[in-house]
Amino acid sequence: MSVITEIKQRLDIVELVSEYVTLQKAGRNFKGLCPFHSEKHASFFVFPEQQSWHCFGACGTGGDIFSFIMKKEGIDFGQALRLLAQKGGITLSPIETSDKARDEKKERLFQINESAAEYYHHLLLNTKAGEAARSYLSKRNVKHEIIKGFRLGFSPDAWEALKNYLQGKGYTEKELIEAGLIIERDEGGSYDRFRNRLMFPICDDRGRVSGFGARVLDDSLPKYINSPQTQIFDKGSILYGIDKAKSAIRKKNLAIIVEGYMDVLTAHQHDWQNVVGSMGTSLTERQVERIKRLTNNITLALDADLAGEEATLRGRAILAYSNAEANVILLPQGKDPDEVISENPALWEKLVEQAMPILDFAFQSVLSKVDINKARDKSLAVEKLLPSIYEIKDPTQKFHYVEKLARALKIKTSNIEAALQKLKTARAMPQLSKPTEQSRLARQLGSSRVEEYCLALLLQYPDLRPLAQELSLSPEYFECTENREIFVGWQRSPEISTLESQFDSGLLEHLYYLLNENFPPIVRESEQKRHSILSDCILRLQEKLLRKLETEKEAMLELAREKGGTSSELSKLDEQDIKSGQQLQDIFVKKGKKPWIQ
Repeated sequence: MSVITEIKQRLDIVELVSEYVTLQKAGRNFKGLCPFHSEKHASFFVFPEQQSWHCFGACGTGGDIFSFIMKKEGIDFGQALRLLAQKGGITLSPIETSDKARDEKKERLFQINESAAEYYHHLLLNTKAGEAARSYLSKRNVKHEIIKGFRLGFSPDAWEALKNYLQGKGYTEKELIEAGLIIERDEGGSYDRFRNRLMFPICDDRGRVSGFGARVLDDSLPKYINSPQTQIFDKGSILYGIDKAKSAIRKKNLAIIVEGYMDVLTAHQHDWQNVVGSMGTSLTERQVERIKRLTNNITLALDADLAGEEATLRGRAILAYSNAEANVILLPQGKDPDEVISENPALWEKLVEQAMPILDFAFQSVLSKVDINKARDKSLAVEKLLPSIYEIKDPTQKFHYVEKLARALKIKTSNIEAALQKLKTARAMPQLSKPTEQSRLARQLGSSRVEEYCLALLLQYPDLRPLAQELSLSPEYFECTENREIFVGWQRSPEISTLESQFDSGLLEHLYYLLNENFPPIVRESEQKRHSILSDCILRLQEKLLRKLETEKEAMLELAREKGGTSSELSKLDEQDIKSGQQLQDIFVKKGKKPWIQ
């Protein structure tokens, strides 16, 4: 038995959640005020039979004991494993504690960055050398409390100032190179990476300094540079200001994402504490994952020069997460959020209120660049927008955008629907033949076992990656947090070696278990059989997810009726049940079974 399984068997989710939430009995289940967002009426449910939780309110998320602790404590899977093992009185074996040295090394890097941040901050506030940086911040109207709160700093115009300071505190040259603070010369020796720049410490959501951003104080290029990729800094997964913004994001149930450091500082200075920065890069799926722990509502504030194509690209990444609602603020030409907020706070507030759904913006962007009198341009517009329309889950919304595109291009709705059907067919699962030994095996697998079997196939057979992407296999299909973590890692890492480097020992043990899954010879030898089994597994996961959602909705519907819910509330819940039923019916048809709804 793995330590993950032992923890799940030893700890009861009701008892665990009760340490953080006051729960009340609700039929066979329990309910309480959601600990992840502010609310007056309980929308947070715990399901003892499934050992799961779900928020039916603003969060719209759920999971098991691991996901609850990770979200509530703001920690990763490895830290949750150790915390829950301690709560369950489970002594971790050397396998689970073997990453202690790695954790200590990461902690050492955090300490180095903390010392560097203190050094830079002192130079900005208290030295003559920092006068130019102070003058720049004064011209940008950045207040002292923001400078202190975000611990802004200044790196001196010297080649080895920081290096000498940190070595004086006992850190080695090798450690400073690993932290990304100094650069190794080819001919030997090293020098400071950041020189004569305004410094922006970049913190993780726990407030630990993971890396730095740095801006020049003159017209030299590059204007901005960042810390390189390190063990604790990954620009593609962190958001500037997230440690300061997370409480406000939960409270307002909205995250506003801007691009620059100054945009974030100015927003917070004007009481928009739910603003974070993507640091000039396109929003990544990993950043969306981080935001979704706090809210499903995301608004992008885009520079007008980058808004067009950038919005479409970002929108596609966000729309891959079906529970995220994404809107776009289109700023005035030549203005960035910093300028708009500083010069006209009322306009900024109006722009936030009038933010349009990202797909509407994509329509506006794409259609503004085509000549609808040219058949080729019409085809190009359909080609660009159709995949995003295809991703829409709600049929009413999907038809709305089908009609909108048809009207804009002056073509028949049936033409768009035909193109959608063609796209659906292209992405459709291969037709399942009569049950084979392998498909029967997939159907016999238990709930978490089918997740494991699916993952084992993906990990051991790289040829299955395109099929998994084609069938839109997503993290939400994996209820067990350990399986979801490994799947997300697999999505990001094409090689097993890079995948291993992402995980601590708790997840590594589970990864090796999946890699050692012993498949029958017919699976090992036949690519066609592997494709058939994976398709069947994904159908099983879809069915399992929908049945879980049905069970949860039934519990809430029952409670709403007991408490005398309004007709509109009951109608909405009934409607959700019908949608789940229709989706389940579709799956049964694909699996060659009789529809369960007559």
